[in-house]
Amino acid sequence: MEEPLDEFDRLILQQLERDARKAYSAIADDLQISNTMVHQRVGKLKRIGILKGSTIVLNERKLGYEWGAFTGITLKEDSDSEKIIDALKQIPEVTECYYITGKYTLYIRIVARSNEHMRKVLYEKIDHIPGVLKTESLIDFGAAFKRNVPIEE
Repeated sequence: MEEPLDEFDRLILQQLERDARKAYSAIADDLQISNTMVHQRVGKLKRIGILKGSTIVLNERKLGYEWGAFTGITLKEDSDSEKIIDALKQIPEVTECYYITGKYTLYIRIVARSNEHMRKVLYEKIDHIPGVLKTESLIDFGAAFKRNVPIEE
């Protein structure tokens, strides 16, 4: 059974969501709790899998990745999905991969530096993965917004 989150867990998560690099001592000061308590709670949140780690968020466009696409992948055999996912993991331009329902088995997000780069990723990398039957892409003109799930009771 998962450990329930209390008010302090939620407050700590909210602080970390605003600034993942914020010092635990600063969080403790803000919440008027001990530094030890923050360390223990963060450890618990990691142990139970709510906190998966901290990372930086890169601006893809500023790094030269002007093109983005969401691509549905139809497989020859759905049972090949794990092998295909392993192959997709080897393509750095594939930034996300989801299992979905409907006409596709997998849905991925691709980034590329140019139209030609996107074509090469799709036709020379993804379409050559054994077990991929076909792909269908929608061009991504940029995220209107992206956020985490709400931290609620």
